[in-house]
Parts: sequence; structure tokens; C-alpha cells
Amino acid sequence: MKFKDALTPDEKDLFMQAIGKVKPIVQDKIAPIKKQSKNQSLHLGKDKGNAKKKQHAEFYFSDEFEPNLNQQGPMKYVRKDVDSFEAKNLRRGQYAPDLILDLHGLDQKTAKLEIAALMFACKKEHAKCVCIVHGLGSQVLKNKVPHWLVQHPDVMAFHQAPLEWGGNGALLVLVELNDRFADII
Repeated sequence: MKFKDALTPDEKDLFMQAIGKVKPIVQDKIAPIKKQSKNQSLHLGKDKGNAKKKQHAEFYFSDEFEPNLNQQGPMKYVRKDVDSFEAKNLRRGQYAPDLILDLHGLDQKTAKLEIAALMFACKKEHAKCVCIVHGLGSQVLKNKVPHWLVQHPDVMAFHQAPLEWGGNGALLVLVELNDRFADII
């Protein structure tokens, strides 16, 4: 039994007197606004983040720049204002990487963006040493990664990683942290 059928005619009249005169609601044609799910909003946020990464990568890393790096022996670099002993500390494994970036399977453009994001993450996470695993493969990234790192102002030094962190297929990078609390942490 439905509720409508349960009312007697007297109850219906009483209800109509209490409510008074009413007119039916006209249906509007405005479509409801769909809320974004968390996955959609995260995806949109990633697009914005990728645009920012790309902007930083294009600012710091030029493919045209050819630094004068050591062609003999292991790949290494020390910025002019940094003690050359830091490269030796990297080679000896005195620094353990706080973050590791694996570039296997990435093309040059994507690898450049990931390195830009890594440098940003170093600041955010207070990571003083990072490991960039570029692999050997066709040696494209092995040659390009050091050229990009030399251009970044926060890279103090890098050296071919010890075997435990990737050996000939990786670089340990020493990053300068510009905040005053970096040495405390």
C-alpha cells in the first residue's frame, strides 16, 4: 500500500487547507556541476608540476653547452669554489645518497625533466647527496647527464658512483643546500 492511497478524502482536504495554494515547480535546464575526483585533481596537479619542471629544466639545462670535462678515467667534476677533496669523498663512498633517480628507459627530454625535479626535491628534502643512475646502454644519457649537471648552480661536485651505487652506470652528486639549517640535519 502506498502512502498516497492510505489517506482518506477528509485527510486530503485538511492537508490542502493547511498548505494553501501551490503551483508546480518548473524544471530548470541547468546541468549540475560535477566535482572532480581526487584522481582527476591529482592528474591536473601533475600537469602543472610537469610544466614547472619543464620550465626549470629549460632554464638550467642546455643541450648546446659542452663543458670541458675529463675524458680519461672516471667522470668527475668539482665546482671552482668547492674543495677538490669532495670528489674524492664521493669516489670513496663517504657520502651515501639521500635520493636515487633511475633514468633507465627515459629519453633525453624526459630525463632532463626528471633531473630538474630531482634538484628541486633535493631542496625540499634537504638531500645533500643524490645518485643518478643513467645506465650504460647507447651511452646517450651517460654523456648528457654530466653536461646538464655542470650547468646547475646547486651542483657542487659529482663523481662516477662506487660499485655499490651503480659504478660506471651512475653518478653521485653533491648538492649545495642554501638554507642555514642544512648542516644541522
